[in-house]
Order: sequence, then C-alpha cells, then structure tokens
Amino acid sequence: MKKNLIALIGAIFMLTLVGCGGSSTSDKKEIRFADAGWDSNRVHNAVAGFIVENAFGYTWSEMPGSTPILHEALKSGEIDIHMEEWTDNIANYYTDLNAGLFKELGTNFDDNRQGFYVPKYVIEEMAPNLRTVKDLLNYKELFKDSENPSKGRIYGAIPGWEIDTIMFRKFEAYGFDADFVYFRPGSDAALSAAFTAAYERKEAIVGYYWEPTWLLGRYDFVLLEDDPYDADLFPQGKSAAPSVKVTIGASNKFVESAPEIAEFLSKYRTSSDLTSRALAHMQETGADYNATAKWFLINNDNLLETWLDKEKADIVREALNK
Repeated sequence: MKKNLIALIGAIFMLTLVGCGGSSTSDKKEIRFADAGWDSNRVHNAVAGFIVENAFGYTWSEMPGSTPILHEALKSGEIDIHMEEWTDNIANYYTDLNAGLFKELGTNFDDNRQGFYVPKYVIEEMAPNLRTVKDLLNYKELFKDSENPSKGRIYGAIPGWEIDTIMFRKFEAYGFDADFVYFRPGSDAALSAAFTAAYERKEAIVGYYWEPTWLLGRYDFVLLEDDPYDADLFPQGKSAAPSVKVTIGASNKFVESAPEIAEFLSKYRTSSDLTSRALAHMQETGADYNATAKWFLINNDNLLETWLDKEKADIVREALNK
C-alpha cells in the first residue's frame, strides 16, 4: 500500500512538471524573421523584435538565407516575417502576391537611391557647375586616375552585381570611355574604403554607391542627376535608376495566428535616410544590432506613436529606459 502511494505521488508530481513546462512553452510564442545577410535587414529585425518582445510578449529569432530561398520560406511558412523584401530583386514577387501565397503588410521604405555620387565638398569647393552625370565629362582632370593620369577615374559597382553591368553600359553610352577609366573596386569593403579615404583627405572622387548604407549616413555625398528613369532605357544605362519598393512580407499562417503583430507591422514605415543613420551609428560606435535598434527607437521616438497605440508605445519606452 505504501509503495503504491509513493508511486501515485510521484506520478502526480511528474504530471505537474510536464503540465507546467507545456504551459510555459505554449504561452511564449516565437516569431521567425528572415535574415538575408545585410546590415539594414538585421537592424530592422532587431527594431521589430524589440517591440514584439516587450509590447506583445513574443520571443524572436532569425533564419539566414539568400533572397530567393527566404522568399520561398515565407510562402511555405518556415519564416514568419521578412522586413526587407526588395521587390525588384525577386522575379516572382508580384506573381506570388497576386496568387495569395503570402501577405504584403506594408512598405518599410521606398526612397532608396543609387547611382554616381560625389562628396558635397567637391561641388561646393572644386566643381560648382557639376550637377549631372554627363557634366563629369568636363572634369577628367579633377578625378584623375592614379594609374593612368591622362584619364579620369570613375569607380564602378561591385563585380557580379547586375547594376555594375548597367553602370558600365552608362559609362560607354555617355562617352566616358575616351577620357575616363571605369575602375571596379572588387568588393563592397574596397569601394567604401576608397570613398572613406578620399572623403577624410578632402580629395575628389566619383563613383557608384547606393542607399541605405552606413557610408551615406555618415558622410555628406550628393547623387549626380541623370536622365529621368525609363524602364526601357535603364537596362541600357541611359537613364537614372529607379527607387526600389522595399516591403514587409508575412506568411499567410502568421497573419492568421498573430493578427495584432500583423497590424503593428502594417504601420511600420521608415525611410532610407533613417536606416542609413542607424547603420552609420553602428559603424561609428561598434554597437551590435540590438543596441543599434534601441538607439534607433530612442532617437526616433515619434515613430512609436504611428506604429502602436499609446499603451503599447509607453510599454516600449519603459523597456528602453531600463
């Protein structure tokens, strides 16, 4: 009898432990964000992650992968949220959207730009008449190539990127090949290093860059004007590049299971400039993505009122102040 009683008490104790463990796990839901490998994506994950954790009681994680793989994972429900769906870089984006295979919650930002940039001091102090890409033809001496001083140098995009092919076509179409060298730096790091070194020495430099990036958030550069964007002419290099609509995508399953998070993210909107400033802060201070997210929210407090109701916005503020 005594043995049976001990066994019964033990069984009840084990069931109690299992029950408590199951309740804790099910109550704490997790959101899986897409990590496509670039800094701005990770910063926006951390910003949204901080909010969903503190205002809604969710945990969050990231799933790394390439752009096409993550888009497929969004459709299958393997990931819940993609904070930066660069729509022009996903061939089947609108086909999938129209077919109802995932949900577009809103636009994160759509004011990003790319093209040939020069430091602002170049225009203010060295070339006051430099306004457009074609004006560069008059300034080969200013942008002298160190390896071939008889020509000017224009820094191109990263080899292997589609935009590099387009910018080289522009270089040829606008007649730069007679007096300039199209210099490919080889990597993102090499290109940013060239711009940084020239800027800190107040030297003239011109080349391809894009937004949002830490470099354009940290330094004062000017995008040279080009002929208005034309969908047919752009691939030939004969017009300005378009801004890309960068959206927030969600799996259908997630929108059904977490409508309150979907509503918050449908109001989540930033800008290329705000994103570049966050990246510049991270570059300058060495802060990680989570610390940068907190800095972003503290320094853009007004966004909380547009994304959340007052009660949840105050909860996030309280968490930031701890």
